[in-house]
Amino acid sequence: MFFELHTRSAFSFLASGSMPEPIVERAAGLNIPGVALLDRDTVSGAVRFHFEAREAGIKPMIGAEITMDDGSFLPLLPIDLAGYRNLCRLITTIKLRAPKGEHFATRRDIEEHSAGLICLTGGEDGFMHRSVRRGEGLRDLAWLNYVFEKRLYVELQRHYLRGEEDVNQQLVGLAHKLHLPMFASNGAYYAEKADRELFDVFTCIRNHTNIYEAGKLLSHNAERHLKSEAQMLRLFEEFPEAVARTEEIAGRISFSMDDVGYKFPDFPVPRGETMDSLLRKLSEKGAINRYGELTPKVRAKLDHELNLIAKLKLAGYFLLVWDISNFCYSRRILSQGRGSAANSVVCYALGITAVDPIEGELLFERFLSEERGEYPDIDIDLPSGDDRETVIQHVYEKYGRRGAAMTANVITYRSRSAVREVGKTFGFPEEMLGPLSKSISHYGVEDFGDMIVRFEENGFDLRNDLRTRKFVELYTRILDFPRHLGQHSGGMVMLPEGLDSVVPIEPASMEGRSIIQWDKDDCERLGIVKVDLLGLGMMAVLRDTLKLVEEHRGEKVDLAKIPKDDKLVFETLQKGDTIGMFQVESRAQINFLPRSKPQCFYDVVVQVAIIRPGPIVGKMLSHYIRRRQGLEEIDHIHPWLESTLKRTLGVPLFQEQLLRMSMIMAGFTGGQAEELRRAMGFKRADKRLAKIEKNLRDGMTRNGIEPELQDRIVQNITAFANYGFPESHAASFALLAYASAYLKVYYLAEYTTAMLNNFPLGFYSPATLIKDAQRHGLHFRHVDVNRSDHFFTIEDGEVRMGLKYVKGLRKEVAEAIVAERMRNAEFGMRNSEENYSPFTIHHSPFTSVEDLVRRVPLINKKEIRALSLAGALNFERSVHRREALWRSELAIRPDVFSGQRTADNEHVSEDTAAAGFIRPMTEWQAMESDLRSMAVTIGRHPMAFLREGLKKRGVLSAIETHTLQKKDVVTVAGTVIVRQRPSTANSVVFITMEDETGHSNFIVMPDIFERFRRVITHNSFLLIKGIAEEGGMIKALYFEPIGGVMAEIGSHDFH
Repeated sequence: MFFELHTRSAFSFLASGSMPEPIVERAAGLNIPGVALLDRDTVSGAVRFHFEAREAGIKPMIGAEITMDDGSFLPLLPIDLAGYRNLCRLITTIKLRAPKGEHFATRRDIEEHSAGLICLTGGEDGFMHRSVRRGEGLRDLAWLNYVFEKRLYVELQRHYLRGEEDVNQQLVGLAHKLHLPMFASNGAYYAEKADRELFDVFTCIRNHTNIYEAGKLLSHNAERHLKSEAQMLRLFEEFPEAVARTEEIAGRISFSMDDVGYKFPDFPVPRGETMDSLLRKLSEKGAINRYGELTPKVRAKLDHELNLIAKLKLAGYFLLVWDISNFCYSRRILSQGRGSAANSVVCYALGITAVDPIEGELLFERFLSEERGEYPDIDIDLPSGDDRETVIQHVYEKYGRRGAAMTANVITYRSRSAVREVGKTFGFPEEMLGPLSKSISHYGVEDFGDMIVRFEENGFDLRNDLRTRKFVELYTRILDFPRHLGQHSGGMVMLPEGLDSVVPIEPASMEGRSIIQWDKDDCERLGIVKVDLLGLGMMAVLRDTLKLVEEHRGEKVDLAKIPKDDKLVFETLQKGDTIGMFQVESRAQINFLPRSKPQCFYDVVVQVAIIRPGPIVGKMLSHYIRRRQGLEEIDHIHPWLESTLKRTLGVPLFQEQLLRMSMIMAGFTGGQAEELRRAMGFKRADKRLAKIEKNLRDGMTRNGIEPELQDRIVQNITAFANYGFPESHAASFALLAYASAYLKVYYLAEYTTAMLNNFPLGFYSPATLIKDAQRHGLHFRHVDVNRSDHFFTIEDGEVRMGLKYVKGLRKEVAEAIVAERMRNAEFGMRNSEENYSPFTIHHSPFTSVEDLVRRVPLINKKEIRALSLAGALNFERSVHRREALWRSELAIRPDVFSGQRTADNEHVSEDTAAAGFIRPMTEWQAMESDLRSMAVTIGRHPMAFLREGLKKRGVLSAIETHTLQKKDVVTVAGTVIVRQRPSTANSVVFITMEDETGHSNFIVMPDIFERFRRVITHNSFLLIKGIAEEGGMIKALYFEPIGGVMAEIGSHDFH
């Protein structure tokens, strides 16, 4: 039998034309009993290859091609677990010691990590081919033989390449001379011949060239595909033993990915304690702190969980997460566990989560069950930025650089990157590819007709030009292929005994970070536990708000103790006045809140969960709102489900409810319900759900459930496929949503300052956040080099704009301006005994543009101009914006203006400017200058300047749209702040516009959007005609741009 012992997949990143799955599929079709995957310096594709091959009945063998210091590759295959661990450590060694992308192995590295590894000599880019061509073949083959002893095999490949046969014959001679066995492989770079085109595209991308200039870099033929035993015997008819030997080599390999040997690390405990006893002690102590006493109910829940944790030997995991949470507490870093961990009383008692699962009636089995046979998953939300990095680096320091790393994220080709890269490969210019990539990335490609329109709109002749047609074909084929490894948003894996013995570790692109070569799905399939340390912008906002409140008001606000029934907070939520509030600020939420009118904290939990694809696809929103308003009778589907659906008025909203429904109505076990949950969360859920549906219906039939009711229950469950939202997750987010609402209502200045300082986050641009705060009575002060810090600050209850928003001003320059201003500060100025204060900081302000340039030499010409246009150089209002720009030009380019004269033939000088030669900007011009230089304005809203003219044309303001009757025909104008096309909306686009009075919302049907697409997507200021519908929406029928506004407003587009 012939085993293919040398293949590459797309996880060699731009060096293969096939994913692992098609390689397995093709091998199965050719009756190849075993395939070895040897990607370049990585095992990134190993897990998916292993499981795919095993399911197909093919023996999967995992290895890697190692980059050598001469640029060649040395193929290595582990025989056993020791060999696999050596391979992982070898890859880790060469990756961690070199800058990213510049790694290589030395001979010493190979010698130190050779045990348990089979060495193959490789093909045309292999170590021995290069050596033979250099005339050093005997020496190098003898060295390999010395290092690998009886684990070295001379590889023969035959692809009809020039010079290939000469090298093969020399290798045969050397093998005979050193008594080494030979074997045959096809060194497959792709599964089938047709994949050669993709391989050539990747070759061009890797070498930054195109197919017309690549020359010899391109494949000479399409021979590097998988071949059958018969094909290989014909290819090597004079060496049949080389084909047969592949079976012998495959037989030596006993290592399987099932044997990687991962074991979750033990947690160090004091003498006399076990991990279980320590966890129990900490949990009981924490429960008393949380509940005041261990009531029988709390004790029963705690015992149940702790007994199961002990049985599953998971105490170490909980202690490790507690340790991280405790570290956060010791450093005053805000943290909160979320996800299914919120279902656990132990997690709540340990301070990992903030949701009381007893009060919330949350299902512990959703988090952990004996039947499931897998590790639980705990996510910890941390403030994004420095605090999160502090926690991540703490984990690195505690477990070591080879004992901890982040999970990888496989960055794949998406529409925008694919169209650019493939387009460049075919020689298309950037002027054509840029607009095309933007149109495709924003609006997707639904079918071939839609694709033709997109391409032809951007100057491509898809109907008649063969090059364009091939470009489109390969563009669609490259989608979802891996580009490179990135880092997961927060998943960390720990193994103090040596994580690099389980999986290679490599540096991440971010300094101080490293990643393993597997993503979260790979880790889950192999039973490798990760802890997610997730950066959440809202956590940073809450942290900064609390600090600002304490600093400016002297109040210490404890988020755990804020009242959960505050009347003013709920009144605000009921009005939908929620811009800037976590999870409840979207257009859909703002529209839904006045109808649902939340009155208690659990209503907020529902609110967080209900505006999700699952309930929308299942058409549950309308039922819930009608029942809440008393317009529809509450129906629990079946009497058996009343206890499960009572809190959500008979409407299934949460994943846990769907699981309970399957157990109650179909008699599913916990394991079967878990399989249902997995299917609902799987990216391609339809096939897996179809398999489960039969069991679901069979179970309901046995329980006497009528077919019509079965259909309804199945429809409810399948609507959640891909979109299932856990109640525990919603509860955790609801805590943050309520906290954000509370802080915005009672501490608007501090909350707004924190929001603007932590941007980007949330749904809206800073311009929208500022206008919303102004409508709530908050006053802002303009950016000023003598007053502003880099970030926004608070002065006497008003918000001072920060230098960070000035476009083109580098952060280090902004910080240098502030530092210089403070450098000469004095503590106390004794003008008189009455006004002397030894603790008051008196700044040393800049007196002029020249003074700023002299004292901050880091600043450049463009930054001076940017500050001038932003109005930051008014020097106690003695200099207006245009004069500041003029003075800045004099300061940085005095030679240009020497001898210049005005229109009145006056000599140009500073005195001329100071005498009024330059007129100040009008209010409109200042607003435009604000938007150009900072993308925000604290003056009047742009639409306020146009209101009088618009009113004469019958154009309504946003606030006037709130009282419209259904079918009213209206015209509205505003700045576009949101453009959305949800996946559940059947290509309908939603637009939100803003003016000085508030917001208006529009529905744009697909045909109208296509008709006005360029107007909608290329203009910040629009006039829209439409017909009023229910719920405050307007069905848009006509669009036109508003002329005269020469600036853009930031918007939330198609995210």
